[in-house]
Amino acid sequence: MKAEIDAILRGAVDRGAVPGIAFTAGNAAGTLYEGAFGRRGVGQSAAMTPDTVVWIASMTKAITATAALRQVDAGRLSLDAPIGEVLPELAQPQVLMGFAPEGGEAMLRPARKALTLRHLLTHTSGFSYDMWNPEIGAYMTAREVPGIIGCQRAALATPLVAEPGERWEYGIGIDWAGLAVETVTGRRLAEVLADEVLGPLGMTDTAFRIGPSQRARLASMHAKAPDGSLAAIPFEIPQDPEFHMGGGGLYGTVTDYLRFCRMWLNGGTLEGARILAPETVREAARDQIAPLEVLPMISAMPASTHDVELFPGMRKGWGLSFLINEEEVPDGRAAGSLAWAGLANTYFWIDPARDRAGVVATQILPFGDPAVLAAFEAAERAVYAG
Repeated sequence: MKAEIDAILRGAVDRGAVPGIAFTAGNAAGTLYEGAFGRRGVGQSAAMTPDTVVWIASMTKAITATAALRQVDAGRLSLDAPIGEVLPELAQPQVLMGFAPEGGEAMLRPARKALTLRHLLTHTSGFSYDMWNPEIGAYMTAREVPGIIGCQRAALATPLVAEPGERWEYGIGIDWAGLAVETVTGRRLAEVLADEVLGPLGMTDTAFRIGPSQRARLASMHAKAPDGSLAAIPFEIPQDPEFHMGGGGLYGTVTDYLRFCRMWLNGGTLEGARILAPETVREAARDQIAPLEVLPMISAMPASTHDVELFPGMRKGWGLSFLINEEEVPDGRAAGSLAWAGLANTYFWIDPARDRAGVVATQILPFGDPAVLAAFEAAERAVYAG
């Protein structure tokens, strides 16, 4: 298995598909594979290693959701009570109905249903992202709403694009869930994550703020041109943010994130640290959105993301907060596995049925890079074959 995965990762580097790539896989008991190839950046001498620090982007969502579920376990939050009771800004959400023919003013109406934490965690709240929804992008441009990457509260001041519970639409819901965690705990999200999730799991390199040790191992961000050429670009999530972006602000390593995945394989515990109750883990791993399903994500910003549809032709559900494949993947994960990704081409999966999990990381835009996905899929098959 090691030789095969080494060859897959090395091949992606040798072909120039990535400057560097790290991958780790394991089961409930421990690590089965850990390796990295290439460099931390184009033109850099530092080698890519399993402890190279990367922006994990939307892989943050599952960690923030875990913190929110801990508050549910403690009775501080409810999955189904109106979240406006905790976050007054969400007590009277507005739904975007389009734009007026004369003047192009946004047309809004009050939502007919109350938003809940379950809506926020399952991406059925109606909140969206401008990089996949051109209507919300037009709204943000007209109202001068800043992009979410800047970590300003004003970035959250967008309407819904669908009635709560009526459509799966990938968006900023888990940023709001992170703020709900802050409200009921009275602490910043970074502190809650460190004390209740990251610290107990031994994820010492995962945080919103890049410490000196982590900065010494930080990979560069890259843009890939249509011809496949790679160039390093300046990029960093604000280190003193107005709010901690629970939907995508964390930096970390593949070795750290595998520990998080193994906690889920172990039913909410790892090496004596109980993070979630077993019944909460079962609920989180259940498809929450049927008969709705995860839809293809059509790019409105080609520099940031390709069109993305994981497992085309297969119905996908969503848990709290994971993609769930409804069918078995040939030579890979079982039906009911959990997964998601980050914008800079980081990906993970958790397969409780077959006791396997894995994490891959690069630092490349746009998201959904075909070469990275191909390497990830090949490495996953090698893990199961091994």
